[in-house]
Amino acid sequence: MLTPKQRDLLMFIHRRIHDTGVSPSFDEMKDALELKSKSGVHRLITALEERGFIRRLPHRARALEVLKVPEALGNLDNDSSGKFQPSLVAGPPSARAGASGKTRGRTAAKNQTVSIPVMGRIAAGVPISAIQDHSHDLEVPPDMVTRGAHFALEVRGDSMIEAGINDGDLVIIRKSETADNGDIVVALVDNEEATLKRLRKRGNSVALEAANPAFETRIFGPDRVDIQGRLVGLIRRY
Repeated sequence: MLTPKQRDLLMFIHRRIHDTGVSPSFDEMKDALELKSKSGVHRLITALEERGFIRRLPHRARALEVLKVPEALGNLDNDSSGKFQPSLVAGPPSARAGASGKTRGRTAAKNQTVSIPVMGRIAAGVPISAIQDHSHDLEVPPDMVTRGAHFALEVRGDSMIEAGINDGDLVIIRKSETADNGDIVVALVDNEEATLKRLRKRGNSVALEAANPAFETRIFGPDRVDIQGRLVGLIRRY
């Protein structure tokens, strides 16, 4: 049996991985459960880990994998009531798609893939030159992309490591000129620097927030930042 807080945290992690492909940060978990400190999050995660519901992924800061959810929760439907039904227990991005081509839910037919363009590299650190031209195509499982145009970028740097995004990962981006507060986005700064960061809207300012305490949050006027797309998936090769 899980306590209400353990259950709420498990489902929050489960939904976030399902929606964004990365596990939430400790600050996001603390805020979502209205806890006073991150030590409470640590205790809940330890309890879920001991009960076999999650595991911490080695060599990835604060990265979590959901191993199972209670059956009564896993069967909730994502309908007008706002309840949520995952198609399966969502694991980390590497579990959904890796070098072997395994797909989330294994519902795609064998050898069925979708081709998306790889547009060079993106900095998860100090912004680099604007996104490069189309270099080659990437074949991905069809359930990794939603409606709309998509492209892939190779990550360089470790400023998003606490969001489960490592140097060398391939991020799948859905093209969009808008994003919600808290989304991980590809942002173009001053029409010449592209970076992968979490978007925070602060009044009339736009903050590009790293997921690594070694990197400072950068704040710009709204006319200096253009959203190129938001993160919808990630591929990691081992």
